[in-house]
Amino acid sequence: AVHRANELGKIIDNVIDSAVDAFRFKDTVFYKENSDLQDKYNALKKLNDEYPNNEDLLCELYIVKKGLDGENEIAYQLKKAHIGMYVLRDIKVKHEDLTAQIDYVIITPVYTYYVECKNLVGNITVTDKGDFIREFTINGKKIKKGMYSPLRQVEAQREVIRKIWESNSSAIKKFFASKNFDYYRRVLVVAANQDTILNTSRAPKEMKYKILRADALVRQIEYDLNHRGNDEYLESKKSMEEMAQSYINLSSKEEIDYYEYYKEKYCNNINTSINDDLRERLIELRKTRSNEMNIPAYYVFTNDELDKLVELRPKTMEELKSSNILTPIKIKTHGEFIIEEISKGTVK
Repeated sequence: AVHRANELGKIIDNVIDSAVDAFRFKDTVFYKENSDLQDKYNALKKLNDEYPNNEDLLCELYIVKKGLDGENEIAYQLKKAHIGMYVLRDIKVKHEDLTAQIDYVIITPVYTYYVECKNLVGNITVTDKGDFIREFTINGKKIKKGMYSPLRQVEAQREVIRKIWESNSSAIKKFFASKNFDYYRRVLVVAANQDTILNTSRAPKEMKYKILRADALVRQIEYDLNHRGNDEYLESKKSMEEMAQSYINLSSKEEIDYYEYYKEKYCNNINTSINDDLRERLIELRKTRSNEMNIPAYYVFTNDELDKLVELRPKTMEELKSSNILTPIKIKTHGEFIIEEISKGTVK
């Protein structure tokens, strides 16, 4: 009996210590702050400098920039909070053939939130059936169209996390804890564009608190914590950090070279077209110089030298000399003409 009393005392002490720790800890810790959107944006900016006026690149850059601005707005709001939380940005997990990408995982002393960020131009209305309607204006014309439910999207992401959790849990733990999985792991859709009017007045009651603007995110988390049940256990700072690390451990380690990805997707055809055009113009130049000087075409430059000129595209005489493509006599005789022809097709 004494032993059991001592053990019970230790448990109570641990609970009290955790509660005190949770109340004392008020910082927002960004345990993972990097985002694929930032990597995509950097790659697209670099390509846009190299291939200006590429409409496909500009469109993709605009979309990525809007998404990145939305994520940054949420980060700004969370950094102002005085709750005590661990935050992970852009978490990707995989279970068998299922994958999930969660914009934000927010771990508080009681609840974990999975956040889907939407930074859309226009206004959003949620109907009484839970459908999302987006309204915006293009060239003075008002457009009204349905959109895929971001709430269902983030709920599906939570289901992937559930399957991972269940696959690593004992039968007893699954039996007693599975029914509370959704309760302690909540989903939110956050409209990050501060100009967006969000109308959820007709939305189903169970959806209203799950769909909010970025400036209401912290207030919703505070409300949930202030209205928690009296018997709900408060996690310690250490436990919250361990949970954050568990998401890192689950995350996909795949790294993508977005510069090469977008270059292949949007720019390779441009390169091919530019190269083909330059090749034809240089061949025509070789023919003209050959006829004017009454010399064989290969005295101007050979086919191998032509290939290297097209590949390297030297833009100045200095670059042409340092490239070691042509002999000094060829550079002296034809170099200025070659540089002039290359400059006509150079993408600035």
